[in-house]
Amino acid sequence: MEMRAFGRTGLQISILGFGCGAVGGLMVRGAPADQERTIARAIEAGVNYFDTAAMYGNGESEKNLGRVLAKLKPNVIVGTKVRISSKDFGRIAAAVTESLDASLKRMGREQVDIFHLHNAITANGGGESVSARTVLDEVVPAFEKLREQGKLRFPGITAVGDTAALHQVIDSRTIVSAQVSYNMLNPSAGEALPANYPAQDYGRMFDRTQAAGVGVVGIRVLAGGALSGTAERDPIASPPPDPIGSANSYDADLQRAQRLLPLVRQGHAASLAEAAIRFAISHKAMGTILVGMATPEQFDQSLAAVNKGPLPSAVLDSLAALQRGFVGERR
Repeated sequence: MEMRAFGRTGLQISILGFGCGAVGGLMVRGAPADQERTIARAIEAGVNYFDTAAMYGNGESEKNLGRVLAKLKPNVIVGTKVRISSKDFGRIAAAVTESLDASLKRMGREQVDIFHLHNAITANGGGESVSARTVLDEVVPAFEKLREQGKLRFPGITAVGDTAALHQVIDSRTIVSAQVSYNMLNPSAGEALPANYPAQDYGRMFDRTQAAGVGVVGIRVLAGGALSGTAERDPIASPPPDPIGSANSYDADLQRAQRLLPLVRQGHAASLAEAAIRFAISHKAMGTILVGMATPEQFDQSLAAVNKGPLPSAVLDSLAALQRGFVGERR
């Protein structure tokens, strides 16, 4: 398993992480035996980053991850998240503390390695999003206090929301981890998009994470499953999720994903999912990627894809030519 330096944390992190989210569903709705078998297989393969959140299955993901790690006792890096409800915006520090304490209790841990804000970050806040100013003035100090208490090692954000607001937080150098949406339907965190490309423009966010020493956790690598190229979903997987940063509907993501199938027909990858995973690890700014899974077999497929390494430059050129076909379409 390839290991990469994770920003300025000093951590060496496996390029393939273990996503415990609700989209794949293994760690929320899977059988306990499958959960244990898959985590054991991941650790054996060299995976050392496990990513969960309080909201995944209303705490079930954290409970299940904690149970398995307590049994296996591996030396791994664990990340979880807090989503602050709008009703708690007047008591952010208390809400953050209560959420982390509950997460630690569910996982049976005294400390979490990486703690991410799960809310969208926007220019002025509104709804369930928080403004960049609020993140810097209230969330970051709350995280820092918890770090001083030994409850977390490294603060981070989920880089969802307004591009300028996300850049502002990253540029502040107050966080050391960012979960960034990066996939073949929207590569804008890593490269400039053509004009009129139908996706949110993340403005080469990786340039900023590298400059600030912020480690990157790649999320939505398969665009919530759309980059499998098929509408079929495992029975324990979630319904198709709302896209992040790409089209305005999952169906539109799926249709565009299917237009990338020439990569498979030309022999560049055994499947579209393999191509998507290998694309995500092709950027040098990527620290680790998360791939949702419903079954142990899906983990093995992700592992096999990662072990084939990044896509060669000629294949990336072929992909870029296909992506140019999206220009001018509606999101």
